[in-house]
Amino acid sequence: MANKDYYETLGVNKNASDDEIKSAFRNLAKKYHPDLNKTPEAAEKFKEINEAYSVLSDKSKRANYDQFGSADGPQGFGGGSGGFSGGFSSEGFGGFEDIFNIFSNFGGRTGQAQMREEGEDININLVLSFLDAAFGCEKEVNVTRKERCPDCNGTGAKTNSDYVTCSECNGTGRVTYTQQTLFGMSRTVGVCRNCNGKGKVVKNKCPNCHGSGLKTTTAKIKVKVPAGIDNEQVIRLNGEGNQTASANGVPGDLRISITVQPHSLLVRKGFDLYVDAYVPITTLLLGGKVEVPTLKGKQTIDVAPLTQSNTKYTLKGKGIKYLKGFGSGDIIVTLKGEMPKDMDKNAIKLVKELQAAINEKSYPKTNNYTKKLD
Repeated sequence: MANKDYYETLGVNKNASDDEIKSAFRNLAKKYHPDLNKTPEAAEKFKEINEAYSVLSDKSKRANYDQFGSADGPQGFGGGSGGFSGGFSSEGFGGFEDIFNIFSNFGGRTGQAQMREEGEDININLVLSFLDAAFGCEKEVNVTRKERCPDCNGTGAKTNSDYVTCSECNGTGRVTYTQQTLFGMSRTVGVCRNCNGKGKVVKNKCPNCHGSGLKTTTAKIKVKVPAGIDNEQVIRLNGEGNQTASANGVPGDLRISITVQPHSLLVRKGFDLYVDAYVPITTLLLGGKVEVPTLKGKQTIDVAPLTQSNTKYTLKGKGIKYLKGFGSGDIIVTLKGEMPKDMDKNAIKLVKELQAAINEKSYPKTNNYTKKLD
């Protein structure tokens, strides 16, 4: 590792504490240990990590490396990085046994204690109308999932006599593997490869599931959708995902991602609803009643005379129900003055009379704009 940055190798900065260096090494060692990572570059990467750690875990070597760029100090110039001794300092880091313990129990517990199988989660999407999401509803979804084979009860064997104890692990599902590593001889307890941790092997496969112990089925599941749910929120149904072949296994979950269709008029922001209400300009001038949409139909609001366009009205508690707690959001109505598309001669005459009757100073913004132009 001549001219390589040990800090960069471990992914820490030069001011990293002993604990930070140790933690970084642990994480990288787990990731690249040859017993766990079968990629071609893993062994070389693991060697580089060990070399970097052997220097940075030793206070004396680290001081030399920081000052001279070599763990051996000034004499290390021209001779690489000082070499990797294969051991670890016991000062502040716990020594070899501490690192060995990272791997000694990998793969689960030994003896009769079996690692509990967990089924995979299933992810689906559910599209809801705007009102179904607002008020809540109950839906039925079809879910394709793996269930324990009813013919063999998950054993994968044609008959009970075709399901025998594994000779490799003697039914424990775990095997101790011994191999030579950079640390010396390493003993690792892992899942038995002959039976995949089940403790038993199949002689003759079940014709219904072809030995897998699982069958793909379609299940109808009822989903209670809470009022107020929104886009991209997820409903989780525990235990409704894929099952495991083992009767002692834990089924996965069903994760339902929600998509809410937009409303034709109402726009949701959080638990509030927004709507633009277009009203004749004469209604804004003279006042009147305006119907606006809500989740439960129309509601009438009273518009005062001389109401400005873009005036907002708030309908308290008429919005979306809060998912947690009591109450609901609001509906915010913005009044938009609407001009007529055409006028006959009589209408034009009346507007001109209105224009003449209204003092120009009655228009505050127009008057202020004219002053600024002057």
